Amino acid sequence: MTKAKVQPFWKQKELEDMSTAEWESLCDGCGRCCLVKLEDEDTGKIHFTSIGCKLLDTKSCRCTDYRQRRRRVRDCVRLTPDVVRSLSWLPPTCAYRLVAEGKDLKWWHPLISGSPETVHEAGVSVQGRVMASETDVPLESYPDFIAAWPGKFPKGAK
Repeated sequence: MTKAKVQPFWKQKELEDMSTAEWESLCDGCGRCCLVKLEDEDTGKIHFTSIGCKLLDTKSCRCTDYRQRRRRVRDCVRLTPDVVRSLSWLPPTCAYRLVAEGKDLKWWHPLISGSPETVHEAGVSVQGRVMASETDVPLESYPDFIAAWPGKFPKGAK
């Protein structure tokens, strides 16, 4: 007699029903959401830049002060199920977005691969791609750092 395979929590539960630990584990550590984004005033289109938040550790692609981030960074967005479903700028590689859209996690996600390094190995993370910190670039120069790659799937990650 074969044992029924248990589905992982992200396939069993709605985002709202996940525990805090489950919710937090959905983050793959890519750091894409920690890049500065610019909104075109005329069109409302969001443009990613290669500028990292002042709290982004560009080697680990994690926040250096995750618990206090929203106090220290005025426009840091706290992801919740409702926010995930309403944000148009979440990268297409984002596990929160994928699960909200009824899709599965990708091979490089740590919950699938068992390693936090595969997100970097697949070229999904911002590791080696952040050109500056927001504290080092004058606001008027931000448009010079607009980058298309954060809004796309890397070729090797599909």
